[in-house]
Amino acid sequence: MSVPLEVVLKEGIRALGLTLIDSQVEQLLRYMALIQKWNKVYNLTALRDPAEMLTHHVLDSLAVIAPLRRQLQTCRAGQATFKLLDVGSGAGLPGVVIAICCPDIAVSCVDTVAKKAAFVQQVAVSLKLPNLRGLHARVESLTDGFDVVSSRAFASLADFVNWSRDALAPTGIWLAMKGKAPDEERAQLPVNVEVFHVEQLQVPGLDAERCIIWMRKVAD
Repeated sequence: MSVPLEVVLKEGIRALGLTLIDSQVEQLLRYMALIQKWNKVYNLTALRDPAEMLTHHVLDSLAVIAPLRRQLQTCRAGQATFKLLDVGSGAGLPGVVIAICCPDIAVSCVDTVAKKAAFVQQVAVSLKLPNLRGLHARVESLTDGFDVVSSRAFASLADFVNWSRDALAPTGIWLAMKGKAPDEERAQLPVNVEVFHVEQLQVPGLDAERCIIWMRKVAD
């Protein structure tokens, strides 16, 4: 007999060292249900099996929460609220998960596909997340000065930072979720962008390499 999704989710949250209240756990489960519902029409993700969706999408996204909080405490000490832009967000991964877990972060999920941005807007309404919005735009057009610009399996590191450079605040940081540490991509980064940390991730139930490449602007 398969283990209920809620049990697997709660075990994963504990394994990641996170403390979420019951309403946040419920929001994560409802978010998955919304993906499944809208997937039939909008083709948000190739995964259809709820158990795989939980591991490969939700727990994978939850793995960035603790590292993100640590970086914000280090880089933006004393700041009460933050702005994060999730680029090429698709179904809202990891942006929606960050919005659920971190009410102090205003999350904008940008995608060039209108129906995916509309889905994120629907999630914000359905889950009553005032700190979440979906944007239908090209990231190159955004100049809002975000504290963090994130991406998950979006593009090469060089393309990611070049396209989103104007959206990042001068002292902001990039968060790029990757599988195996992309050494070749790092070598192609512009000279005025530095990798200041490579963080290995352990995703509960997922036997695959995962890491975060943390980057920031440096003087030319």
